[in-house]
Amino acid sequence: MIFKISPILQNPRRKLIVSSQEINLNITDDSNRRENTIFVLMVKESSGSAGGRGGGSGMRKIDKILAFKMIGKIDEQIYETQDSQEIEEFDIPYSAVAMDIVLESGVPSVVQGVIDPDMVNRYLEIVRKATRS
Repeated sequence: MIFKISPILQNPRRKLIVSSQEINLNITDDSNRRENTIFVLMVKESSGSAGGRGGGSGMRKIDKILAFKMIGKIDEQIYETQDSQEIEEFDIPYSAVAMDIVLESGVPSVVQGVIDPDMVNRYLEIVRKATRS
């Protein structure tokens, strides 16, 4: 089984990950029914050093946000937007650091992100408001 989120996490494009728990896609049985909500903030591609942020300073521009809910061996995409007004509602996790994740194959990988259940809950509230409109 391939999770819908797998190709997104393995995509070499710059992204920031915000999750409610550690990300482990190597689930061998259904006994791990742990729930995890994962937001993927895609960083806008730009030329120059540090992803377009001169010397690593300045703003990170997000141009797409995706969200997934995982329960055991099932993941569901619950949100996607490229609407700049919606994206502006999301706080960018400037505290994001190198975050270890485990891919479906069991191979460890490193992404830039943060585990922050409170931020995930704030993001989910934005999603609720956006989908009600």
